[in-house]
Amino acid sequence: NAFRLNLAFSQAVYAGGRLAAQQRLAAVGRTVADRSLTSARAQLVLDATQAFYDAALTERLVAIAEASLEQAEAIVAQVELSYKAGRAPEFEWLRARVARDNQRPNVIRAKANRTFAYLRLKQLLEIPSPQAVTVAAELDDATLEPPVRFASRLALVAAAPANQTALGRVPVEQAVSAVQAREAALRIAKSQRLPYVSLNSAFGEVAYAGLPGFDDWRTNWTVGASVQIPLFTGGRLKADEISAGADLGEARARQKLAVEIAEAETEAALALLEAAVATWQASAGTVEQATRAYDIADLRYREGISTQLELLDARLVLQLAQVNRAQAARDVQIARARVALLPDLPLGSAAIDTAAGRDTAGTATGGG
Repeated sequence: NAFRLNLAFSQAVYAGGRLAAQQRLAAVGRTVADRSLTSARAQLVLDATQAFYDAALTERLVAIAEASLEQAEAIVAQVELSYKAGRAPEFEWLRARVARDNQRPNVIRAKANRTFAYLRLKQLLEIPSPQAVTVAAELDDATLEPPVRFASRLALVAAAPANQTALGRVPVEQAVSAVQAREAALRIAKSQRLPYVSLNSAFGEVAYAGLPGFDDWRTNWTVGASVQIPLFTGGRLKADEISAGADLGEARARQKLAVEIAEAETEAALALLEAAVATWQASAGTVEQATRAYDIADLRYREGISTQLELLDARLVLQLAQVNRAQAARDVQIARARVALLPDLPLGSAAIDTAAGRDTAGTATGGG
């Protein structure tokens, strides 16, 4: 029988900078993970904001389509009375009915788009699909205040737009951290050529009795030092250094590219916000003018001094003006959110994507 109780101890004395580089590499990895989490959260906030205003836009487009349908119904009722009284030809009655019937699919499509928009919003907010949700956003507001969540950040941007650079963006910081990680990896690769010195100690109790007693144990304690020096590795160390150097060069190139893309995205986001605000401001009086024009056209038609075609054209212009106004308000709010979240967003998220809004706008105006 042999009974052994051992306690071993080893302490590195010199590793050629390998241990410090490994600690640096671990710290950089933690930093990159934290920044990636921040970036993912910012992207989620932006997606939820866009889904919120897409739902608000579809809600407004449904109201516009329904109002247009009501106007078309009123025209049909008016023309039908005139036709039955013999004051209007059958052609005018048929044209009014066709225009009314063409508006009904627009209402159906607008409601379907609204359903899809709310489903997307519920998905992002983790709300059960059967639960009713109402979007409290007024796209027809004359002031169109920015979302409260982003108001403070937008105020800073408006106060000093020239200070918005790429240096503070999370993707750029991630690229810098990647360079630091590659530098640490190169340092580790080079340190493998240097000696590795360590102190070692082992303490043990040994007994060879069948059932050892207290006096049967013998102490075995050793203290020593070890030095490891690579003499021949078949080119492995050189290959590791070349590979680490190439990775470092790639990381530096990616850092430069990240800075260039971030600078371009920063300027683009600010320019798109300015353009969105200008477009929304330009549409301020369009709806009022289109509404006034439609009222005049309706009065002229009722008095018999204009044609139904003129009235239908005025209604289409009014509908288009209302859609453009709602679309512009939606674009402004999303552009504001993107500018406010820009420092934390990943690369490639700075371009305003209005595809969803444009689709719903086309649905509302098509077939008029």
